[in-house]
Amino acid sequence: MKKAGDTYIDNEHFWFPLDNAAKIYPAVRSSEHTTVFRISATLKDTLKIRCLFKAIAMSSLRFPYFRSKLRRGLFWYYLEYTPQPWIPKADGTPFCRAFKNGRKNQLLFSILVGPNKISVEFSHILTDGYGAYVFLTTLLKYYLMNTGADISGSLGIVSDKAMIKEEFEDAYNRYFKADIPPVVKYSRAFHLPFALRPKPRFSIITASLSLNEIKNVAKKNGVSITEYLTAVYLFVLQDIFHGNRYNRFSKILRIQVPINLRNIYQSATLRNFSLFVMPEIDLRLGHYTFDEIVRIVYHKMQLETDKKFINKIISRNVGSERNLLVRGIPLFIKSLVLRYKFYSVGVNQYSGVITNLGKVSLPDSMASQIDRFTLIAPPPNKKIKVNCGIIGYNNQLILTFGSVTSSTELEKKFLRYLVSQGIGVKLIQQ
Repeated sequence: MKKAGDTYIDNEHFWFPLDNAAKIYPAVRSSEHTTVFRISATLKDTLKIRCLFKAIAMSSLRFPYFRSKLRRGLFWYYLEYTPQPWIPKADGTPFCRAFKNGRKNQLLFSILVGPNKISVEFSHILTDGYGAYVFLTTLLKYYLMNTGADISGSLGIVSDKAMIKEEFEDAYNRYFKADIPPVVKYSRAFHLPFALRPKPRFSIITASLSLNEIKNVAKKNGVSITEYLTAVYLFVLQDIFHGNRYNRFSKILRIQVPINLRNIYQSATLRNFSLFVMPEIDLRLGHYTFDEIVRIVYHKMQLETDKKFINKIISRNVGSERNLLVRGIPLFIKSLVLRYKFYSVGVNQYSGVITNLGKVSLPDSMASQIDRFTLIAPPPNKKIKVNCGIIGYNNQLILTFGSVTSSTELEKKFLRYLVSQGIGVKLIQQ
């Protein structure tokens, strides 16, 4: 058995304290705000279920970290090994359903299958988008190998190797630095005033774009695809605000954009290791053209992805959990405080969420057998109401809007703006 700080690891038994990002999720999750996200791969051929079972068995040995259940301690939740077998389930709606509390040996992820599709749904307690991406692409590799396909080439990720200790690390703690000044607090942001849909509320709209077309448009604007789409989101929010005269609400429009910290700090962790940047416009200063918004988003993203700035956020987040007073507070009180701060402070700071997992890169021997990937972000809470998950593959960029409101105004305006810029948009069924 290996010891890594407060973490005990071997291939059969282990336990982990939750990583810094995961600590809030048990306190805020519910049957609707599930904190569960989905990544799917649509195959070009019909799924062979026996080959999938073999691939799942191989994956369960390769990724022991995901053999985890959530346990409640006196002061913090933690993850513990569970022998629960990994059994795929038939795919269906609703998407991103909550994992039930209290069920013995309950896993924190699911493998779901359709006639030609493999999906994984993960609780954010367990991992982030990168961890789910590593798992799914490795599962696909094992599956295709078991169908008899000649799979050559590397996935280019940690999953090509045997299990290494770094996959289990809490990278936030690894890169924590003490005595760094705090981050300035954000003001209250505008929220969409649309009515909520009756339960079950969560629904999705998925669109396919030409990756080359949107890449060219973003390049003409001098920004990345993520920066361009974030600017579109703010532009549409501004249009909704002015078109409906919601002047009694905050005039700060702010988008939360998750970033993968593995692109900034060296880490192969399969646990959560991401933070957020928050581009914004202040409508008290007047109306913004799209070009103005693009420039603001670009410079804000450059500033807030600077390592020194991120060090401040990690220092604030990890420093608070290391505080001796905080550590000694019983879990039930911590959970109440975390839930209150999440809804009264955290959610009030942003108007929407846009998550871009990036472009999936696979060896040609795998890519030829997969049609597309899709990402569904966790169901938005009742204040944010709408979010957007993005993933690229081959020449497709797939946008999936998740919503708990009866209005589709934001989605329609967003996609229509893309069409107006010469970007082809095609709605697809999940």
